[in-house]
Amino acid sequence: MDDIVVITLFRHGVTEENKRQAYLGWNDSPLLFEEKERLSKLQLRDEMVFSSDLGRCLTTAAILFPRTTPEIITELRELHFGEWEGKTYSELVQDILYEQWLNDFYSVRPPEGESFQEFALRVNGGWEKVKKDLEENNQTRATIITHGGVIKYLLSQLAPEEKEFHDWKVPHGNGFELKWNKDQWRRGERCISLQEVPLMANPNG
Repeated sequence: MDDIVVITLFRHGVTEENKRQAYLGWNDSPLLFEEKERLSKLQLRDEMVFSSDLGRCLTTAAILFPRTTPEIITELRELHFGEWEGKTYSELVQDILYEQWLNDFYSVRPPEGESFQEFALRVNGGWEKVKKDLEENNQTRATIITHGGVIKYLLSQLAPEEKEFHDWKVPHGNGFELKWNKDQWRRGERCISLQEVPLMANPNG
C-alpha cells in the first residue's frame, strides 16, 4: 500500500440555498440542521484534509474531521455565477444570456461571473497546490472538501473513464475515492481506480 496515493473528493453538505435549488457559487449559505446531524454520524479515517475557503465546506470539514485543521485552498471554490448567484432556474429562464449559457456552458460567461476556462485554470492551480503539499509533507492520503462543479471537473480530468463534465453526478455530502500508483501520480496521469466513498453511519448514533 506504500506505493498507492489515495485522494477522496467530498462534496459539502446540503445548504439552505441548495434546498431551494438556487445557484450557489462564491456566495455562501449555511448547512441545513438535519444535514449537520447526518454528517456527524459518518465515520471517516483521520488524514490530511484540504478545503475550499467557503463556509459550507469548512463547516463540513469540521464535522467530518473534528480533530484536523484543514489546509485551505481558495482555488477550489465553486464556479462564480456572477449576477446569477442566489437565483433559481425559474427566475432566470426568461434571460436570453442564461439560455445561451445553458446551451453552451463552455463558452458563455455568466454576467460579472467566471467563464468555464477561467474556472478550469483556477481549479488546476488548486490541484497542483494539493499535490505539492502532499509531497512536501510526505503524505499519500488526503480528503478534499469542495464543491460539485470542482469535483465534476476533476473527475473529467482524472477518472479512469473519460466522461464530460456534465456527465458526472455528485450528490451533496458524498465523495469519490481516487487511487494512483506513485509513478502514475507523479506523471500526472489519470487514476487507476475510482469508487464512491463507502460512508458508514456510526452504529452508536
